[in-house]
Amino acid sequence: MTLEDLLRELAPQVLGAVVRRTGDFTAAEDAVQEALLAAAQTWPRDGTPDNPKAWLIQTAYRRVIDEIRQEQARRRREERAAYREVPAGEVEERDDTLQLLFLCCHPDLSPASAIALTLRAVGGLSTAEIAKAYLVPEATMAQRISRAKQRIKTATLEVDPSEERLRNVLHVLYLVFNEGYASSGGAELHRSDLANEAIRLTRMVHRLLPDNGQVTGLLALMLLNDARRDARTGDKGELIPLAEQDRSRWDKEYIEEGLALAVEAFGKQPLGEYQLQAAIAALHDEAERPGDTDWPQIFALYGLLEDLSGNPMVTLNRAIAAAMVDGPSVGLAMLQPLDDKLAGHYRLDAVRGHLYEMLGDTDTAAEHFRAAARRTTSLPERDYLTTKAAAVSGAARKPQ
Repeated sequence: MTLEDLLRELAPQVLGAVVRRTGDFTAAEDAVQEALLAAAQTWPRDGTPDNPKAWLIQTAYRRVIDEIRQEQARRRREERAAYREVPAGEVEERDDTLQLLFLCCHPDLSPASAIALTLRAVGGLSTAEIAKAYLVPEATMAQRISRAKQRIKTATLEVDPSEERLRNVLHVLYLVFNEGYASSGGAELHRSDLANEAIRLTRMVHRLLPDNGQVTGLLALMLLNDARRDARTGDKGELIPLAEQDRSRWDKEYIEEGLALAVEAFGKQPLGEYQLQAAIAALHDEAERPGDTDWPQIFALYGLLEDLSGNPMVTLNRAIAAAMVDGPSVGLAMLQPLDDKLAGHYRLDAVRGHLYEMLGDTDTAAEHFRAAARRTTSLPERDYLTTKAAAVSGAARKPQ
């Protein structure tokens, strides 16, 4: 393990320990960053300590104490904190990473703020890296993180056992992965750094909560989807849809691990949305050729997921599965109720374009592909949809 990897792994554990002791997230986060910088500068020269975690905790904690001592008006707090200081070598073997993750995903924070704070505090990404990933100025991201830290400044460092709180944590990780797997905007189809970080953090939660079906299901879903990453783009970064991908480029190790986790998760009750999505992804990854895909089973699973979530995007995907089972006309009929719920969303037009193409109505298909291209903010998707519109229009003009 490299020094960078070691510090990245220890950072959330150290931050959790210092937050637990001081009760001040902002001061602790600043002190831990200074301790990590000190380690990066001194360890290569002096050697890695026998207990690197203890070294970092003590260094960060002492920096917090130093800050307290500089504030004359807070002398009482200084004395109490100094009294609690732990002697060298007596740092308890406790991992506060999960508690820290729950803190960063506090229900008082918006999803955008929770994502930013999680990537900063638990993921170890710099503010500049997070800003770049989400296509916003660094100053804007810094303000977002600062406001988030202030909002949870007095929150307790603990794992809330409620399903609702865990669902919030998993939702944040799911959003991070989705932005990495299929970027909502910009010139790249996916951002590997975000997808990798989401998988890493979800593995961490899974190690701490191995018997939770939703956690296992989310990790399986990420692995099974990310296994197709290399095959989703061509040499020039162009989008390649699932049916046209070179499946020999899929990551077999991720698929094998994801399938095992999906089976394990599906056997745990009650079934939740991540277990069902993982089962659907597993059926896609098990098919050696597009024609081998078990569309009836996928259609049935989307039905369960639709009943559970009520999400219109699930209905959209269920309509695709219905088209593959019973024909494009059936799928198109299922899309009609979504005109209000997904008004203006590019995916509704894109799916209609594909289904009309299946029907042989190339003029209508091209119209929907062009509409979808105008509405998406992802450049690879826009280029793909524009190319599809031109292709079906060209096919319609060819003499029969």
